[in-house]
Amino acid sequence: MTRKVADCRKAPSESHCTLTIAGEEEEVLRAATEHAVSVHQHEDTPELREMIRGMLEDETAPGA
Repeated sequence: MTRKVADCRKAPSESHCTLTIAGEEEEVLRAATEHAVSVHQHEDTPELREMIRGMLEDETAPGA
């Protein structure tokens, strides 16, 4: 299974957050949603989760 990456640097943010989360898609989605709620004060909604899911990228191997 291809690991996914959520990178806060690619989302518009006033805090200039640099967090990157990598793992299996569902665990990254869960962790990124929790981060968006606790750090960026977003509301946990289906729309937020779909936005995050749409921003996930496949992890590339180091040096690739």
